[in-house]
Amino acid sequence: MRNAVRTLVLTVAVLALWAQPARADTYTQTKYPIVLAHGMAGFDSLFGVLDYFYGIESNLKSGGARVYITHVPQFNTSEARGEALLAQVQDVLARTGAAKVNLIGHSHGGLDVRYVAAVRPDLVASVTTVGTPHKGAELADYLRAHISGGSFTESVLGYFASSLGTVLGLLSGHTQPQDAIAALGALTKTGTSAFSAKFPAGLPTTSCGSGAATGTQGQRYYSWSGTDPFTNVLDASDYALKLSSFFYADSNDGLVGRCSSHFGTVLRDNYDMNHLDEVNQVLGITAFFTDPKSVFRSQANRLKNAGL
Repeated sequence: MRNAVRTLVLTVAVLALWAQPARADTYTQTKYPIVLAHGMAGFDSLFGVLDYFYGIESNLKSGGARVYITHVPQFNTSEARGEALLAQVQDVLARTGAAKVNLIGHSHGGLDVRYVAAVRPDLVASVTTVGTPHKGAELADYLRAHISGGSFTESVLGYFASSLGTVLGLLSGHTQPQDAIAALGALTKTGTSAFSAKFPAGLPTTSCGSGAATGTQGQRYYSWSGTDPFTNVLDASDYALKLSSFFYADSNDGLVGRCSSHFGTVLRDNYDMNHLDEVNQVLGITAFFTDPKSVFRSQANRLKNAGL
């Protein structure tokens, strides 16, 4: 009799647990919306199917985050791209009623988010850069040095690259001014030095150190990057990134050097990722034991715990 009663009590307890509503996942539920900014030749979504931040938006939203994907000129100066981003940040704030946003920019997008944070610090709670060449990219310097200004070669390459930007914009549903030669110059050491002279917040004062963790108005600064150009034999883009990595003297992700990626609090600068892996491309084919989505998810949780 006693065993029967015990069994009945346990059964009722289990049924009661099953009957309870599932608890919502709030791991990534930040106070302010998260705004993602793409890099050079990037997009928000092609045909509404292929996302630049592949699988990242849905992963963050599953944990309660409000996420917005932006679109800026594929090829242009950091200032021009930054102005386009600022307009979209203001639109996000108007639609959500939020006071600020958490900006996360990949590659050239990291310079764009720095621009927005510099010109409108009142709108920005945090800035996170991912694989961004804050001190320039050696490949950009090589290309700029071997393309004479005003030459036929520069004109042809500029035309085709700018046209590519226009096509990418159209395929993603946007048309914006393109200037591929200006974009290339923006990512050289000279170009990034000039940009940083105007917007120095968060930059390291030493060659490979960390920058200030916070801005003058309390914004938090973070960065991370990878240092493995070749991570998966099944990803065709890895072969090109491995070749481009030979232009760099230090460890890199195939397009950006480890030290050049440093900004604010350096969360990690040696993930098993290349430049495209950092946004879970191509199509999620990345290193076998590294999940880029989980890195974004952890950062959202970090922002949440910081009250942002």
